[in-house]
Amino acid sequence: MKIEKKCWPELFDEIVSGKKAFELRLADWECKAGDILVLKEWDPKTKEYTGREIEKEITYVLKTKDMHYWPEEDIEKYGFQIISIK
Repeated sequence: MKIEKKCWPELFDEIVSGKKAFELRLADWECKAGDILVLKEWDPKTKEYTGREIEKEITYVLKTKDMHYWPEEDIEKYGFQIISIK
């Protein structure tokens, strides 16, 4: 399945360069490994698409809603980090 999502310019550039190899998204839509994520560059200042887009294959999906590895007070204090590894 192909899924289209907006992507802010500074994050879009990081993906195009290969530096950013992850996405953090609200889990209000379904996706799975093998789906194609079409990221369309969106300029929040003009509220328009720039015309640039990139397709990336989804290789792994981790949903955090039911993760209970840390105490709630630690999550509230520190939040989460998303770490890209290779």
